[in-house]
Amino acid sequence: MIRCLFFIFLLINTKAVNVKSRKRNPEAVKAAEPAKKWQTLNGAEPLVVARGGFSGVLPESSSAANSLVKPPMSLSSVAVLCNLQLTKDGVGICMTDIQFDNSTNIGMIYPNGRTTYKVNGQDIKGWFALDYRADQLFNNVSLTQNVYSRPSVFDGEFPISTVEDVLGTKPPQFWLNVQYDTFYSQHNLSVEGYLQKSVRVGGINYLSSPEIGFLKAIGGKVNKARTKLVFVFLNPNEVEPTTNQTYSEILKNLTAIKSFASVIVVPKNYIFPINNKTGYLDPATALVTDAHKEGLEVYASDFENDVQLSYNYSYDPSNEYLKFIDNSQFAVDGFITDFPPTASESIACFALNNVTKPVRGKPLIISHNGASGVYPGSTDLAYQQAIDDGTDIIDCSVQMSKDGVAFCLDSPDLMGKTTVMTSFMSRVTSIPAIQQNKGIFSFDLTWSEIQSLKPEMESPFATETDTFQRNPQAKNQGKFVTIDEFLELAKTKAVTGVQINIENAAYLASKKGLGIVDVVTKALSNATFDKQSTQLVFISSDDSSVLSKFSGVRAYKRVLHLKNEVSDAPKDSVEETKKYADAVIVPRPSLITVRDGFTVTFTNVLKEMHSANISVYVSVFKNEFISLAFDYFADPVIELATYIGGMGVDGIVTEFPATASKYLRSPCSDLNADLPYTILPITPGDMLSIIPEPVQPPASAPNPSLSIADIVDPPLPPVANGSTPDDTEFDFGSSPTGAPPVLAPSSSDKTNVANIGISIVAAMLLCLLFM
Repeated sequence: MIRCLFFIFLLINTKAVNVKSRKRNPEAVKAAEPAKKWQTLNGAEPLVVARGGFSGVLPESSSAANSLVKPPMSLSSVAVLCNLQLTKDGVGICMTDIQFDNSTNIGMIYPNGRTTYKVNGQDIKGWFALDYRADQLFNNVSLTQNVYSRPSVFDGEFPISTVEDVLGTKPPQFWLNVQYDTFYSQHNLSVEGYLQKSVRVGGINYLSSPEIGFLKAIGGKVNKARTKLVFVFLNPNEVEPTTNQTYSEILKNLTAIKSFASVIVVPKNYIFPINNKTGYLDPATALVTDAHKEGLEVYASDFENDVQLSYNYSYDPSNEYLKFIDNSQFAVDGFITDFPPTASESIACFALNNVTKPVRGKPLIISHNGASGVYPGSTDLAYQQAIDDGTDIIDCSVQMSKDGVAFCLDSPDLMGKTTVMTSFMSRVTSIPAIQQNKGIFSFDLTWSEIQSLKPEMESPFATETDTFQRNPQAKNQGKFVTIDEFLELAKTKAVTGVQINIENAAYLASKKGLGIVDVVTKALSNATFDKQSTQLVFISSDDSSVLSKFSGVRAYKRVLHLKNEVSDAPKDSVEETKKYADAVIVPRPSLITVRDGFTVTFTNVLKEMHSANISVYVSVFKNEFISLAFDYFADPVIELATYIGGMGVDGIVTEFPATASKYLRSPCSDLNADLPYTILPITPGDMLSIIPEPVQPPASAPNPSLSIADIVDPPLPPVANGSTPDDTEFDFGSSPTGAPPVLAPSSSDKTNVANIGISIVAAMLLCLLFM
């Protein structure tokens, strides 16, 4: 535990040194920044309230969680919230709830301690604080993470905190929430007596409760100029114990609430309800506006980054905060959140920030099949959305139809990206030279057949219960785009540039008689992209021979796609890369290694590529928290800040360009700006280093170094006259998800295609046997 506390101290002080090094003058900052006009009750900036400290990462109300809630990890005005529970001997402690089951290891320490109490009319089973003296808890019981999707590696590292312990961390503001005053009174424990005896009430900035009786009783004993009384709404159908009314009934009389409280807290769904059938937001209620008319401040609760959000937010948690503070109708007065950095960045960096013009010198935003996190990838809607969202470079991965039409789609396999399974199940084939799994391939269908299909939204993290779907309302919206239509769109919309991705050129030429390189060359020339310099043109491929075909056109920038993760870029490999490419696209783990959900270290790949004047673009960024290392606090913006601000990459490839654009066009993306809050990059390995050794994830072998074999490919074969026999196996009966065949090697797989002659002979023999 000492080691953990030392790290927390070191982290805060290191970040603080970085902030101080900018020599900020708070008054100068205020003078330099235009005043934001908030639609809160008093026009003040919304307040960030950290529930149990930084409970999104560390056990709630642990010493470490509370210590982290300070600048620069959050805004300077942040409040730390403690949910008060009382022990058998009347000591106040901070715990998630009245039950200790999921937030401590008490079940292991006192296995026979499970009891049943009637709490507000309901029988509740579990372990309760009032059954134990304070010393029994402090000396034996440790805190655990109570949300299972969060790191459990800190379980057992921190003791239970008293209210005094939390105040001892000197939070900028302190919020005490009294959840169960009636329950404790029924068992001869007095919350009011505890507050008067043990805690200086004047040190409490916010005193809240879901019980009206407690607030009325304590109201005459606090200085309301120093301590705000807060009424907390629970779920609408729950019953408030003093009045025996449901909270939905109490909400109808805001004037009555104003007589004993100046602030209300409501679950966020009270303000923006989510439709249970669709998963999208219903229209906002009038609650905030009505409460403001009564002179009540309104705080919204239940903000978490690592849960299924409304589809409206595109899995970007900062979008949810902005919905509550940056709309034309109202702004809530504060948030209660498990992730204070995300709330802070939303307020300080994104809200009321109308910067829309591209920022010179910033890294490029490159789409991945357009805005494929919002619409089906590579459709007209996905490309238009990407442009609207501020994408610099829109991309087209070129595929070929059987009759030679070039169009945009992520891969030649139409399964999962289109509705092809409903009409062309008989075309399922196995082509090891293309991919391991069976598929239905574009070059086996004519363009008219492909046009008869509908696009289909890909949701890479979707579950069988339909959670983590991407924008289901747009599941089959949009139309497929030919390369000519794509280039025309790019010219019409005057985007910064285009990226043309070419793969499987050797296979298409030798096996299908399709010259994809020639088709792309002609399309670009017809659109005069080879004769202009106003728009960037990236030619991307994992095949060096493809890039060589475009070496003679000065208007084109060649980009080598290094698909496999590497841990090092030796000088000879970098020099070889320079022969074929001006830039590379690398996976995120090739720059920051990750182990079991935690970042480990920076690699030298970026440094070595930059030393050879090779630009580095990183791929692929997604918003879903499932795709993020724990170090990024389930916030895709912090990951972007790490690669862009912390490392200095030249561009990012993303399926959610709106998130990248929002970050890059905000003042907080400039780490040297003199601002009250900045989105700081993380340091890989920091979180991993504080995990106790017995529970650290096992070390894994490092990724291989980039080799010349990863880079150099054989020359492209000539385009055959029509299709020729190959190793394709048509499968008319088995499932396309059957046992995967062995994948034919290519340079992108760190191996060479050495036995192509044997493969052809084998394919011919198989064809003869079939006949």
